[in-house]
Amino acid sequence: MFTFIRVLSVGGIIVPQSTSLPVRHFSAYHCLRAPKRRSPYSSVDTERYSSLVKSVMSTRVSSQTPETLQAEDDQIYGPVVKAQTPTKAETRVPKILHPFLNCQEPIETEEPESGPPARILLNRGQGRSLVPSVTRILQQTLSPDQIFYLERWRKKMIAELGEEGFKEYSQNLFRQGKLFHSALENVLTSHATWKDRNPSEYPPEVQGYMQSVSDILEDIRAVRAIESTVQHETLNYLGVVDCVARYRGVLCVIDWKTSDKPKPFLSNTYDNPLQVAAYAGALNSDANYKYQVENGLIVVAYKDGSPAHAHQLNSELMLEYWKTWLLRLEEFTEQRSSCASSAEKR
Repeated sequence: MFTFIRVLSVGGIIVPQSTSLPVRHFSAYHCLRAPKRRSPYSSVDTERYSSLVKSVMSTRVSSQTPETLQAEDDQIYGPVVKAQTPTKAETRVPKILHPFLNCQEPIETEEPESGPPARILLNRGQGRSLVPSVTRILQQTLSPDQIFYLERWRKKMIAELGEEGFKEYSQNLFRQGKLFHSALENVLTSHATWKDRNPSEYPPEVQGYMQSVSDILEDIRAVRAIESTVQHETLNYLGVVDCVARYRGVLCVIDWKTSDKPKPFLSNTYDNPLQVAAYAGALNSDANYKYQVENGLIVVAYKDGSPAHAHQLNSELMLEYWKTWLLRLEEFTEQRSSCASSAEKR
């Protein structure tokens, strides 16, 4: 029995009262009467493991050291065969490192005299029928990975559009490219800027592209060449450069590209830097151009009018891409020689 004392106040006089309650009303009563739980270790045969426990506790170093574990693994799985450190792939270099610049021509540092930009048309009839273009050389020396992804994209487009639909899609892309370049030529060869023009005067297919490059056009001055052919007599290739002009004061070979997807990084432009370096190297060796170009610019325009991405190639980058271009050119030359030899044997 537990006795509780409670205090009552009656007319200001404190009167203590006691109350007795039986213990069974408390849950503690049941806890005190609950049977004692047995330890799970009570059934362990301590004598059986006593020697093992003593040996482990009396040894300062654990018996399972890395050495013994390795020895045990060697017995079960055999000895470990260490892989050799992978060696770096050898950096390929061109067999002949042709110069990128022509030392006999000056590198311009001042603004050139005003005048119409050069436009040398491609004329295949003047002994140029056997001279390969930059585009053809790059297409025929694609890597296996590039060929795989290009073919996968082509099959995907055919699956979505059908053979005829894909053909029409390709033709529309080509047509849009021509209209875009024509519109750019119109702006760059006139004194009026894009902001001074009415966008509606251009075909609807290219209005978005022109809006996309509008800010970049504001930074282009002193146009030296537009849609002009360049040829490297020594290396025997040619191409048509989109534009040669000063971008923010730096003379550049400029290549205009269109894209449906954003290309914010230079790596997104695939072989375009090689193309620009090839054009610049040809221009620097071409007697029709009395100046040298060390820098490049790739402008990617978007049909929805979003701001274009401008990827600048400084002189150091251009030299690196020039070396890679020489490797692709060597590969193309070897392919053509191999095909010629096979044809003679037949």
